[in-house]
Amino acid sequence: MAQQEDSPSSLVAPDIRLQPVSVTRKMAASLPHLRETAQKKGLKIHHLGAGYPHPEVTDPRGFIAHQAAYFDHLRDKEGLNDPDALPEYLREAYSYTDTLGPRPAREAFATVYGRDWQVEIDPERLIPSIGATGGISLTCSVFERPGKPVAYITDAPTYAGFLARATLNQKAAIYSVEMDEHGPIVSRFREQVRAARADGYFVPLYYTVPDGHNPAGFSFSEQRRREIVALAREENLLILEDAPYIYINYAPASERVRSFLSLAPDRTVHLFTGSKIGLPGPRVGFIYTEATVQVADGDTVPLTSLLLTEASADLLLHNPEALRGFEALLHDEHMQLRDSLWPVAEEKLAVYRDNREIMLSLFDEYLSAYPDYFSWTIPAGGFFSVFTFRHDDVTTDEAFIARLVSEYGIVAIPMNAFYPEDARRRNPRAGLDQLRLSFCFSESTGEARRRDMTEAVTAFCHAARIESGLPGIQGH
Repeated sequence: MAQQEDSPSSLVAPDIRLQPVSVTRKMAASLPHLRETAQKKGLKIHHLGAGYPHPEVTDPRGFIAHQAAYFDHLRDKEGLNDPDALPEYLREAYSYTDTLGPRPAREAFATVYGRDWQVEIDPERLIPSIGATGGISLTCSVFERPGKPVAYITDAPTYAGFLARATLNQKAAIYSVEMDEHGPIVSRFREQVRAARADGYFVPLYYTVPDGHNPAGFSFSEQRRREIVALAREENLLILEDAPYIYINYAPASERVRSFLSLAPDRTVHLFTGSKIGLPGPRVGFIYTEATVQVADGDTVPLTSLLLTEASADLLLHNPEALRGFEALLHDEHMQLRDSLWPVAEEKLAVYRDNREIMLSLFDEYLSAYPDYFSWTIPAGGFFSVFTFRHDDVTTDEAFIARLVSEYGIVAIPMNAFYPEDARRRNPRAGLDQLRLSFCFSESTGEARRRDMTEAVTAFCHAARIESGLPGIQGH
């Protein structure tokens, strides 16, 4: 039968809005063409854009061997004499499990992580998540479930993944807060909370990445964190603390700043991911909070109960093998529970600290003579430094990013897209003088990695000088 002329050929969904593509995905899509253009000119491609864990610290072979040894240890603990008997850990790993996942993994994490961050963690409040991103989604879903307008407070700039998830809800709004070198400006923070409420929104939480901020490239001071906790109590909202880089920390042990979780466990929803300290592939994460919420019937309930309901509806069953594999990481080579995860972190930090020093030392060598033209953040943690062009003639728009690749072979990420829409309305040039430069990733290891990082940062410094109307680096 012929199709009626007035019959639509595709589903009509007028209430669905097309979400903008994230800046990193947009760059990934355009990179092959730009790379080809650069390579035709004989340029080497320099990776200063990707925020990926370095392959030198994510080689899975040691992890797999240790996991296998730990699983053998679990079998031995069961005392099975029959070689054909099915060990309990193995049966559990391939069976239906509780949404909370295997208890031993939660108990081990609660002990070690709690010891590291001076907080007593209840394993029954630990909810496994698909990395920290899964925790963002579950937390947003709890407060979006009633279907009423909701506003989220966040930083300007902020993590693009949070913006992508929050703006999926067409009844959600973002009210962002400008930052200084210590964190969000507290007076502005209070203004934004009250403005959102005056505009008719329910304001449940403030989202941030306080350690190794992605993308802002610095960590909040402890004094500013305490001020934010005080404001959160005063304004009755939660702090959604995204902590992917909490162990990617370059400060001496005596100078490590306390997490929001340790400062205010009853006011914080803490998101941990094993992607940076362990491996990204298994996507192991946990949500933890001691907060309570007053619900529709007037009862006060643990937020954990609401998050667990969301997790049960969203995923139901986590991968117990991945969780028990992460449990193996929490045990040393003698299969004893670790006193701390910092020794594991140090294996990663050796590479990232090295790369960070290369970047900062070359900035100092080639650009510090031009303070009126350039500035950059000194990251206390994480993977990024934010580089600012202080000369008005430079605009870090898409054309500029494309030129960096095609003319200099440099891949970098513009900062403008990390600013929420309201921040760009207040300041149309927000982030258009900045780049997010990552020092975490290259395709090489060892001395080749150091050489490649040196070449990449030197090439960037040369490009920055040329694009700012200054002499390039001699001999480059």
